[in-house]
Amino acid sequence: MSVAPLYTTIDKTIQVNAGTIVLENSHGFPRNETNLYLVGQDGKIIWRAEKPDPNTFFTRVKLNEDGDTFSAYTLNSHACELDLRTGKLISFTSFR
Repeated sequence: MSVAPLYTTIDKTIQVNAGTIVLENSHGFPRNETNLYLVGQDGKIIWRAEKPDPNTFFTRVKLNEDGDTFSAYTLNSHACELDLRTGKLISFTSFR
């Protein structure tokens, strides 16, 4: 499925049963929004990933082996675990 970016360019996509997880490049992305989201088969956004800090962006994303969660990392040094169905944060930690 081809997905068009919302604001910038797409850095990564991951195909899942519900649609396509999209990670957009953070350079030029609106600060008050999240650059990681799920697009359904109909092209509509199902969820936008919850950020651990409103002033950061996601930089990497990967599916976890359990099939229910995914991991993402931010510019502000957060390692996050998120729910694949909702995009909500399950947990996060800061690292330096």
